[in-house]
Amino acid sequence: MKLYYSPGACSLSPHIVLEEAGLPYEAILASTKTHTLQDGTDFYTINPLGYVPFLVLDNGQTLREGPVIVQYIADQVPAKQLIPASGTLERYRVQEWLNFIGTELHKGFGPLFNPSTPADYKPTILAQLRKRFAWVEKELTGKDYLTGAQFCVADAYLFTVSNWAQHVGLELGDLPQLQAYRQRVGSRPAVQAALRAEGLAK
Repeated sequence: MKLYYSPGACSLSPHIVLEEAGLPYEAILASTKTHTLQDGTDFYTINPLGYVPFLVLDNGQTLREGPVIVQYIADQVPAKQLIPASGTLERYRVQEWLNFIGTELHKGFGPLFNPSTPADYKPTILAQLRKRFAWVEKELTGKDYLTGAQFCVADAYLFTVSNWAQHVGLELGDLPQLQAYRQRVGSRPAVQAALRAEGLAK
């Protein structure tokens, strides 16, 4: 498999899941600013949408959208228990989290990274994100991970998205459950491996 990624972007989530899964893969850097690969290839010729993550399977089939990619990867190695079995309520709980993170958190950060967003609108965005993370704080009470004691693909996604807070001035340091959770996830060997591969950790 080939994973097209950009350091610290939402593609970090499937990068972490690939490391957790222990599957062979090649990580290929795709700039989200120039939309080119390191060899000069136009990334739009590979993914017409031009964004990461983008997964190319060994048979040439492709997958886009992080929440879908991480479920596919997890399903290849069920013994790793990165996601519950299809059709179970537990699976839907993970999908519930993936959708919440994608729509309420991930997309919420978008305007903060857009230079054309009016400065006077950013406090409103930050307040909304803060409210959502405060809700996550309550949901983490008494849990090691989002769905309980077992790390799952949604944890990789939340860890990735919550990393962005420090870059946009969103203060989350006073949320102890979230901070302990981030430390717990961040200390996992697979997470450290993905961070190192993207140049985000020593």
